[in-house]
Amino acid sequence: MSRRTRSLRVGDEMRRQLSELISRELKDPRIPMMTTVTQVEVSGDLGVATCYISVLGSAAEAEEALAALENASGFLRRELGARMRLRVSPELRFRPDHSIEHGFEVMRRIDEAMGRHAAGGDDTAD
Repeated sequence: MSRRTRSLRVGDEMRRQLSELISRELKDPRIPMMTTVTQVEVSGDLGVATCYISVLGSAAEAEEALAALENASGFLRRELGARMRLRVSPELRFRPDHSIEHGFEVMRRIDEAMGRHAAGGDDTAD
């Protein structure tokens, strides 16, 4: 198995495990219920894991959630190592993922454009 394939598989499993840990084990009120781990990118040597987090809420709530996750990174790292039986648990780095908000914005713009098109009428329908 190549390094790239292994880091992809480890990242995918780490995303699943982190999601479970965040939703079931962390009791920090700064982390909203609608906090999602969208992706985990693991370096080739498995030393660093960049975790992309999406928070449904305001920018301030997202910042608070990222700060809370950084605060809990030691616990999360230890739990991931135990659950995944890793020899060395990677350093966890949390980054915001705005792709879900971006998708909502694109859909809103499409709906808005379709509404304008429908409201403008269609001369070819007669």
